[in-house]
Amino acid sequence: MTSLFCRFAMAMVMAHTPAHAEPTPEGAQSITVRGALSIFDGDTLEIGPLLIRLHGIDAPEKGQRCNAKDGETWRCGTAAINRLTDLVADQDIACAALSRDPYGRIISRCEVGGEDIARTLIEEGLAWAFTEYSDDYVSLESTARARGIGIWQAETQTPWDFRDDKWNRALAEAPDGRCPIKGNISSSKDKQKIYHTPWSPNYTNTKIDTDAGERWFCDEAQALAAGWRPVAGR
Repeated sequence: MTSLFCRFAMAMVMAHTPAHAEPTPEGAQSITVRGALSIFDGDTLEIGPLLIRLHGIDAPEKGQRCNAKDGETWRCGTAAINRLTDLVADQDIACAALSRDPYGRIISRCEVGGEDIARTLIEEGLAWAFTEYSDDYVSLESTARARGIGIWQAETQTPWDFRDDKWNRALAEAPDGRCPIKGNISSSKDKQKIYHTPWSPNYTNTKIDTDAGERWFCDEAQALAAGWRPVAGR
């Protein structure tokens, strides 16, 4: 299993594809991965040592709420996480690695049982087509929008606007006004290093003690490079 992961990771290093770039078909590296799995949000998961970002979509952030057709709001971020969890639970995941993003995550097109995971999330109204980087799911998004399902029940904030809003608010309170990501060290025996972005549900309640080795980060790439991991869970 270790060699499996290593071949996948090495393929990405050897490919030299720029962030979010579409490789030629023969350039894509496909491999079936198994192992301990963590879901970070509706479009990001970790399998063994690999942090994978699903290609072409942007799911609601953990803790994000969307507008419903009845005028209320619903936990769309949690719904996306729950659905992704259901799709991959106890399954072998076949991923075609396309590139690396600026945060070191492997951008991949992933399937379970021959079904494209990102396509399913788009079709069920649990993710947006991430048109800044790909148009692959635009037509499917249009169909979901016409059906008024999921995130398309009512006009609602996109995840990129949600992140920008939270980021700008957090900057005002960051110690140096530049680096609002909180690098926390858990009180458990294993002293897990977990980082909280401004849009993480527990961001406000997380306190940073720099004397204890905790720290602030300017972006997720910096946090990952320093050995901190994103918050998992729902």
